[in-house]
Order: sequence, then structure tokens, then C-alpha cells
Amino acid sequence: MRILGIDPGLRTTGFGVIHKVGNKLSYIASGTVKTPADAGLPARLKTIFQGITEIIGTYQPDCAAIEKVFVNVNPQSTLMLGQARGAAISALVAADLEVYEFTALQIKQAVVGHGKADKTQVQAMVQRLLSLPGIPGADASDALGVAICHAHGFDAVRALENAASLGSRSSFRIRRGRLLR
Repeated sequence: MRILGIDPGLRTTGFGVIHKVGNKLSYIASGTVKTPADAGLPARLKTIFQGITEIIGTYQPDCAAIEKVFVNVNPQSTLMLGQARGAAISALVAADLEVYEFTALQIKQAVVGHGKADKTQVQAMVQRLLSLPGIPGADASDALGVAICHAHGFDAVRALENAASLGSRSSFRIRRGRLLR
């Protein structure tokens, strides 16, 4: 399974592509989509959309994962980030990719093991988990972390979905991630 991870941002959107075979993760590519600082919002969103579309065409992922927007102290910043995220998601769904969403807490827990990790800890673990020769840039590292989070959680999510479908046909139910009888 080839996974495209996205760390959305209006100025810089990070991307990371990994390949998962069994429990083994392999690095494919990572980088950023940078928008022109002097461009207006519509032009920046177009750049993000086109950049993600080009990445999809180049690396042919099977699915995508993207970081959820957190509520910022500044509502205007949160709105702008949400619009950048929307442009990225639009490119993903336009390419018929299944899109999974994860919070920053979920990503840090999957990559580092605890949700209060800082950026340098995430970068170091991404480097270690993917056997990279150097530490990737912050935005690319965050995007690779999103992809790793999906790779680690994908089997568990599928198991829960399968259990939930059992629940609708029999006496099984799921509550808070637990299978109930």
C-alpha cells in the first residue's frame, strides 16, 4: 500500500509518500508545496491544489491521510489553514483517493509514542522509522508522520469497521472502540 501524507499549510504544505508491506515501512518521497508570498488567497489555494494533483500523478498513492485542523488562538489563521486543507482535500478526492484524517495528537502518539512530543522528536522518529540518512524538513517530516500514523492505524481501523459491520447484522456492538456483545 502506498500512502500519501499531507501536512496542510497556506504558505507551505508538506507531503510525504511511504510504502507499507506487512509491518515494513519504506520511504518513497517527501517535500513541500510552497505558495507565492505575494499572491492572493485564490492563487495560493490553486497552487496547493495543483501541487497535490502533480504529486498524486507522480507517485500514484493508494490512499491519503491528512492532518485535521486545530482551533488556533487566532480565528483568521484557523480559517486560512482550513481553506488550505480544503484545497488539498479537493485535489485528493478529485483523484478518487480515499482520505483519512488524524489529529496532531494521534499523529504524535503513532510516531513518537506520546501526544506531547515536539517537532524535533517527531523529526527524529520519522528519520528512524523510515531509515532516512538525514532529518527531513519540518513540513515534510510532519507529512511523513501523518502517513506513518495511517500506516500504523490502518489495520486497526479496518478491524473496527469489520466489527461494526458485524454489529449491524448480529448482536455485536462497538462502543468507544470496544466490541460489546
